[in-house]
Amino acid sequence: MFTRSENFRTFLQLYPVVSVLVCIHILFWLLLQIPIPQLKILLGLVDGYNAGIANGEYWRLITPIFLHIGFGHLFFNSISLILFAPALERMLGKAKFILIYIVSGMVANIATYIIEPLQYSHIGASGAIFGILGVYLFIVVFRKGLIDQANSQIIISILVIGLVMTFFNSNINVVAHIFGMIGGFIFAPFVIRKRAQFSHQSFYSPNYRRTKFSLNFSPKHIIWVLFIILILLGLIFRLS
Repeated sequence: MFTRSENFRTFLQLYPVVSVLVCIHILFWLLLQIPIPQLKILLGLVDGYNAGIANGEYWRLITPIFLHIGFGHLFFNSISLILFAPALERMLGKAKFILIYIVSGMVANIATYIIEPLQYSHIGASGAIFGILGVYLFIVVFRKGLIDQANSQIIISILVIGLVMTFFNSNINVVAHIFGMIGGFIFAPFVIRKRAQFSHQSFYSPNYRRTKFSLNFSPKHIIWVLFIILILLGLIFRLS
C-alpha cells in the first residue's frame, strides 16, 4: 500500500495530483531561495499569520499548505505525500482527493487561527498530510472491506507514533496535526462511498494493481515500513 515500485514517468501518469502538489512545494521553496526582498515579502503575505486572517486575509487559510520554511521541511512533507497519498488518489479520483487534501489543510489552519494567539504564524503541509492519515483511519474503522488487516495495523501504528511524537517538539503546530487528522476523518464519508458500492473485483483489477491494499511481509516490505517510520519521525521533528 505504501511501497512504491513505479518509475518516475509511470508515477507521474498514475498519480498526477500528488505529482503536481510535490512540484508546487518545490517551486515555492525555490522561489523563497531567490535573494529578492520584494519576492520574499510577497510570499510572506501568504503564510498562516493569524493577525492577517483576523484582518480579512482569508487566503492565509489555504496558502500556507504549499509553503515550507527550509529544505528539511520541504523534503519530509514531500516524501510523506509520495508515500501516503498515491493509493488514496487512485481510490478517490483526482477531484475528491484534491477536495479532501485542501479541506483537511483548511480545517487545520482554521483551528490554528481559533486556538493560537493572533501573533502566531505557521506554514507547511503537515495538517493536510495528517488529513490523509485521517481518511485512512476512517477506512480502517468504517470501511474494513477496502483494506487488509496488515495495512490497517500499519496505519494505526503510523497514526499513534505521529500523534505521540507531535507533542515532543515545541516547533510543531500541534493544533494543525490534530485537527488536520480530525478534518480528514470527518469529511471522509463525503468522498468515500459505502462498502457495498465498491466492486471488489474492479477495485483489485490490473488497473489498480499498483495500489492494491494488501501486504505480504517480506524483507523488502519490512525495510519500507522502517523507512516510512523514519520519514514520519522526520515529519514530526522539524518545523511544521
